[in-house]
Amino acid sequence: MEILDILLSATFWAAAVRIATPLIFATMGELICERAGVLNLGIEGIMAMGAFTGWITVYAGADLWAGVGAAFLAGMLFGLVHGVLTAPFGLSQHVVGLGITLLASAVAAFAYRVSLPEVTNPPKIEPFQPVAPALADFPILGPALFAQTPLTWAAFAVVGLTAFVLWRTPLGLAVRAAGESPEAVAAQGLSVNGLRVGAVMVGSGLMAVGGAFLTLSAFSSFFFEMVNGRGWVCIALVVFGAWRPGKALLGALLFAAFDALQIRLQQTPMGADIPYQIFLMAPYALSILALVVMSRRAAAPAALMIPWRKGER
Repeated sequence: MEILDILLSATFWAAAVRIATPLIFATMGELICERAGVLNLGIEGIMAMGAFTGWITVYAGADLWAGVGAAFLAGMLFGLVHGVLTAPFGLSQHVVGLGITLLASAVAAFAYRVSLPEVTNPPKIEPFQPVAPALADFPILGPALFAQTPLTWAAFAVVGLTAFVLWRTPLGLAVRAAGESPEAVAAQGLSVNGLRVGAVMVGSGLMAVGGAFLTLSAFSSFFFEMVNGRGWVCIALVVFGAWRPGKALLGALLFAAFDALQIRLQQTPMGADIPYQIFLMAPYALSILALVVMSRRAAAPAALMIPWRKGER
């Protein structure tokens, strides 16, 4: 009964959509990379770098959208490094991705310490405000949709844009072909490695915007470990969504709902009798179960993680 009351509350769905927002950005970014044939394990570090870059840009006096843009550019820079090392040079995507995660996380931490050497508590900025708070009084859907910030609406727009570009444009066809049949792309006179590097750059930029949401909308300040494994969850969500934007969106909302639910269950009488670690574990355990069920029918891009060199088969 307690669970039903939670699921029918407007605040629960508002929290679920808010928790899902950074996952949506980063999942779309990872999906674009993998559709082009590149597994980007640098996502965790890139999100951390995006969170710091967006926050420090606004803290320095720029407006919030400039912070989003700066985060996107920072993500693209790390995406360029990742793309060049894995596409033209053909290095291990696993090793490069983990290296990018370590590098980006370290750069963000170092830059924070250098920028604010005397600060003990993270300074706060004025974050994004809800788009239409006057409409948030509508039952259920009001808080879930209109109590959200512009970045949440932008995240849903990115899903639609990603689906449109990948499945309705020549560019999207070329990107998908780079991850399915690089030889066919080369036969058309297109650069397989160029497409892959470009896809990784754009995807990494979206990952960084997902990180920037945490500092510009959710927490209004930067602190270490704030990404807290969200990047790894996004990699799983791409598989859960069978490399389809719409299904990946549903996966992000499902995980966010599990997370919002466990937070509220801890505050019920049930939470007093069960160790809180069980609640913290529940979203991940349920997501793993859903991943196992869904991934059995999922088919990864045929050339994913396979370097391409002209003349080789």
